[in-house]
Amino acid sequence: MHRMTSKQARHTRRAVLQSAIDADARCATADPDLWFRTDDEPQITWQARRAEAIRVCIGCPVRTACEELALRNGDGNHRVDDMVRGGLSGAQLAAARTAEADRLTAAVDADQDTEGRQHDDLSVELRTQAGLNPYGRRNRGRLRQDENRTEQNLRIRALATRIRQIRTARRARAGWAVAA
Repeated sequence: MHRMTSKQARHTRRAVLQSAIDADARCATADPDLWFRTDDEPQITWQARRAEAIRVCIGCPVRTACEELALRNGDGNHRVDDMVRGGLSGAQLAAARTAEADRLTAAVDADQDTEGRQHDDLSVELRTQAGLNPYGRRNRGRLRQDENRTEQNLRIRALATRIRQIRTARRARAGWAVAA
């Protein structure tokens, strides 16, 4: 996975951000308690753990995706230092959320766009279908292989057609002169 820039993360939908985090986050192999302060934990202990969590985050290829998702989720609090997400403390997340409130509102609205979510889901399904082996695990005869390949090609064409329809409709609504 290549590193996602802040600009890329800002223009990426929630589902894609979450997928990137699920696939490549460095914290996936670390102790999950590292990122959250426990009840009644002494400040000095939390500061050391927080610093370690931030060190892990800084080298993470999906740090910006994690930060963006944390901002969209409303994580962090100005008054309580109790978490780290995307290499930022809770207070830093809250400050960033305040500074970027308008952009984040638009991003959250876009994430809730049903048609856009359907487009993303269809795109994932298309990539999955295209990557499947139509011949199965065992050689079940030439006729069955041809049937499988034909069925798979039909599914791929149907998905591609639906994706194209959604894109064309969205572009036309956005005012594109020619909805390509």
